[in-house]
Amino acid sequence: MNPVFDLILHAGTVIDPMTNRHEVCDIAIADGRIKAIAPTLDPALARENTDVSGKIVTAGMIDTHGHIYEHVTGRFGLNPDLVGVYSGVTTIIDQGGPSCMTIGGFRNFIAAPARTRVLAFLSAYLVGGLEGHLYPELYGPAQTNVAHSVRAARENADLVRGVKGHAELGGVSRWGLDVMRIGKQIAREAGIPLYIHLGQLWPTAEDNPDIDADELVRELLPIMEEGDVLAHPFTRHPGGFISVETGEVHPVIWAALERGVTVDVGHGSHFSFDMARKVMDAGIVPYTLGADMHGYNVKVPSATDTADRKLNPFAGVAPFNLTHAMSKLLYLGMPLDQVLATVTANPARMIRMEDTLGSLQVGREADISVLTLHKGHFGMIDNSGVSVTASEMITPDFCLRAGVRYDATSPLVPPLDLQAA
Repeated sequence: MNPVFDLILHAGTVIDPMTNRHEVCDIAIADGRIKAIAPTLDPALARENTDVSGKIVTAGMIDTHGHIYEHVTGRFGLNPDLVGVYSGVTTIIDQGGPSCMTIGGFRNFIAAPARTRVLAFLSAYLVGGLEGHLYPELYGPAQTNVAHSVRAARENADLVRGVKGHAELGGVSRWGLDVMRIGKQIAREAGIPLYIHLGQLWPTAEDNPDIDADELVRELLPIMEEGDVLAHPFTRHPGGFISVETGEVHPVIWAALERGVTVDVGHGSHFSFDMARKVMDAGIVPYTLGADMHGYNVKVPSATDTADRKLNPFAGVAPFNLTHAMSKLLYLGMPLDQVLATVTANPARMIRMEDTLGSLQVGREADISVLTLHKGHFGMIDNSGVSVTASEMITPDFCLRAGVRYDATSPLVPPLDLQAA
């Protein structure tokens, strides 16, 4: 019998939230596409067979919040393939790295050579993600251009799937919410969603230090429409989902969610277990999940490196990746299938690519992530220093990107840290 498939993945637990599939079965791949999904397939039909029994097999994971404009965004930008395919992630969305001025470089020097599928949310600011945490003066309304940004988004529609902006106290103390209104105008005219960072980044302006964090949220939310995205729901910094005045979820958050605004866990340096419990206990379930890895939060300087600590507001944060963030959602009580939806079906819908990404279906490109769900005692820490011990931890084994295998060998994948409970 002549083989008709290049590869069969045998006996994995296939979980596809988009099609409600959760069963043990085989997947056959040929010419970079999924050719068959069945309870069992004859191994003789394939040139290669890989036993994935006991593993989770899901659609290629989509990281909704990356910073991968390497060498251009200073220390911020990581290598796309180390965050991507070598971490088990087949698609990564850079949040605000490229702007209308720099999208050409992003296309030719980042997206084109990457083995990972690379997309972007265009920065609302002309400078894009040029270490903006250190230079807030670069992020005012005078540093925007609606017409140029709309044109860049339309001309690069295969890459640009949204617009990124920041609604936080430091910026609002300088310019109010004018930049957010400009970002919304860009998104509306380009026909793509607006993705908004919540939670303070910069110190407030010396001449306007007393910004009301709750009022910021109340003014921001009416700007947002169906399909727009609120990021960092679990931030401990003021100006997030939790009201400073009441300690509860802002009522305007509920109104936005009812309009079709969605919630993205941009993990990064904005994840607090305490805030996550408050938000999720109130009934808000994250829709998508981005790791928000960047050059600040993966570098851990020594305690004596005081100069770097002064420059780097995220120094000392424990390393994490997308599967580590998924494990935190498991710990917080989200069912496994729902967690997997945050990195497959839901982000595909968010970027309006659900016809091609986020699901395991015959005929689709073979973007597949293979994961292990470990049982034991695993230590996890948040940005405020709170540590917990979880009973489950997800790690990546390998992925297929258009049928090509990449093992999860990235140094950015945290080692499995077994700790006694």
